[in-house]
Amino acid sequence: MPEPPPPRLDEIDALLLDLLQHDSGSTLHDLGEQVGLSPSAVQRRIVRYRRDGLITGQVAVLDPHRLGPTVLATVLVTLARESIEHHRAFTERIRSDPQVQQCYRVAGPWDYVVVLAARSMRDCSRLGDRLFKADDNIKRYETLVVFDTIKTGLTLPLPAPQPERPPDRRP
Repeated sequence: MPEPPPPRLDEIDALLLDLLQHDSGSTLHDLGEQVGLSPSAVQRRIVRYRRDGLITGQVAVLDPHRLGPTVLATVLVTLARESIEHHRAFTERIRSDPQVQQCYRVAGPWDYVVVLAARSMRDCSRLGDRLFKADDNIKRYETLVVFDTIKTGLTLPLPAPQPERPPDRRP
């Protein structure tokens, strides 16, 4: 089934979505002041964004260093055999593990890039064994332990606002 076209966004939509990407905990009043709308008008737009699938969830971003020791690792993965079923099995296992923060299917010599969060190096090693070493369809994987976090984020570039189309006046 083809994906529906992206919804039309005006300048206020683009600004409001950008503000929400940076701090979804802002009040409707504060957001309204920044975009020139009433709180109720902001709420209606946010409801529409959720209905249209633009906003898929809201989360609290925790500082891993404030929670005590945390080991982050990026794992590059290549499957031994490739088929729709092999990829489905791998992605289902990865999606179901709460210590997997992110996973991307990529082009090139690797099939996937997986980001892990663990409480210790030992925990990270056990996680790697469970997710990758125990899978007989993993041809190769390489773990890159993160020494320092330079930047994290999930913000996306927004499309340029689309002007309203004049009504078609053909007879």
